[in-house]
Amino acid sequence: MLEQLVHTLKRNLTGMIKRTELSGREIHIETGVESIYDACMFVFGNIDCTLLSLFANDERAIGGGFGVYYAFAVKNAGAVVIIKTWVSGDAPALPSLSREIPCASLFEREIADMYGISFEGHPDNRELVFHGNWPEKLHPLRKEFNTAEKPPFTDRKQEFLKIEGTGVYEIPVGPVHAGIIEPGHFRFSVAGEPIINLEAKLYYVHKGIEKLSENQSFEKVLFICERISGDETVANSLAYCQALEKLTETVELPERALYIRTILCELERIYNHLGDIAGICIDVAYAFASYQFSMMRRWCQVLNEQLTGSRFLRSAVKPGGVRRDFIEGREKLIFEHLDRLEAEFRETVDIIKRNSMFIDRVENTGVVKPEVASDLNAVGPAGRAAGLERDVRRDFPYAAYDRLDFRPIFHKNGDVNCRMNVKIEELLESIRMIRQAVETMTDGETAVKIGEAKPYSHGFGLTEAPRGENCHWLMAGENNTVFRYKIRTPSFLNWPVLCQAVKGNVVPDFPLINKSFNLSYSGNDL
Repeated sequence: MLEQLVHTLKRNLTGMIKRTELSGREIHIETGVESIYDACMFVFGNIDCTLLSLFANDERAIGGGFGVYYAFAVKNAGAVVIIKTWVSGDAPALPSLSREIPCASLFEREIADMYGISFEGHPDNRELVFHGNWPEKLHPLRKEFNTAEKPPFTDRKQEFLKIEGTGVYEIPVGPVHAGIIEPGHFRFSVAGEPIINLEAKLYYVHKGIEKLSENQSFEKVLFICERISGDETVANSLAYCQALEKLTETVELPERALYIRTILCELERIYNHLGDIAGICIDVAYAFASYQFSMMRRWCQVLNEQLTGSRFLRSAVKPGGVRRDFIEGREKLIFEHLDRLEAEFRETVDIIKRNSMFIDRVENTGVVKPEVASDLNAVGPAGRAAGLERDVRRDFPYAAYDRLDFRPIFHKNGDVNCRMNVKIEELLESIRMIRQAVETMTDGETAVKIGEAKPYSHGFGLTEAPRGENCHWLMAGENNTVFRYKIRTPSFLNWPVLCQAVKGNVVPDFPLINKSFNLSYSGNDL
């Protein structure tokens, strides 16, 4: 299958390709600036794929210029096609893909801010990461940027999309909110009661994680990546470890380690989904149901702590496997917790689904149309609730998912109710998979020692986080250090989807719609 795909690409991109290489499940293509647009559009238009990630890398010191990588996920082949080109000079530029591939827009704006690479023909060249107080022409992911120096403060006015017309007015919300959530600014344009546009401005808590990771040891960056978003610790650390294991050519991991990794992933999914469903209930003032799901979430976190010592499953995964055997001797404990959880969960779900007032609030609220979900590459429950049949656990299997009987969950209406139902059904599927994994796995080692990474080798790690497709790309530097670490969490893709979902709804429904996505500010503001 992969060889056939490589042959197809070579045949149709004749004259554009400078180099082609097959590395595991990754197909690497190098092309010139003059060909990058046509090459990307051929792949996107003729192969069943999605834009997985788009990022730049300052490779001037290792022979070249700024490398720009266009990564496409080919679901049916379980492969990633990476098209790379080089740009150089003081004002590097590339053609924009965002008119034909709408989800490329935020990637291109991020690259423009962080590297100073412009994208010609982009419909929206406003700053994405910065807030008008960052000096112009100072790009923090260029290698010469000095993290020890504080940049001078500037004061440029932030630009927002202006919607004008009779009776149209704006409602600014945030960036500081009443609750204990992180900051984000939401600017609603409203005509009467219905929302006609929502613009989200994020990055108020940008942590500089990708810059902090440069020149650090692999072990230190593992601890950094666990803190990208606290409730997706396993998904992020596992994606990082997968990328690192590829660089170090650690092919064979112990089977027991693969099963434990799978169990940890599903434990993380369960407690996240319980929190999301509790949030939906509290935003329609259904306090009893919210307290029930919150109570069950706490049960899961207690189990996490009993197994690993951490409610958020931190320091459980390591390169080459897992830190220790968390399951041995605790099988009975796991089954007892799951039995108790499933019984309580099913009973509470039955109660909320019999409540007609609750169902009336969630049905046909915050609808994401299939074509919008496809254009913006909605991932995770947000995409699967709108009919996109994508799940990394099935399409790019990792850990022990290919050894388990696994049924992805899909719905079609794209509303709050569908997103909630996807999470309800996924939670029950997670319980079933954990039982299956504990019963199936055999005794054995839980880790192997990883080798040395060849300098400037690179690779992807993919996981299905509770919020969706999670993509980490790692390039090794000298002496087992990180040269470049690119993180693309599911929240980065789904924030624009949320802004589309609220259109036509009334402002009081925004908290409910927002909670049904439950996106991570921290996971976006890297």
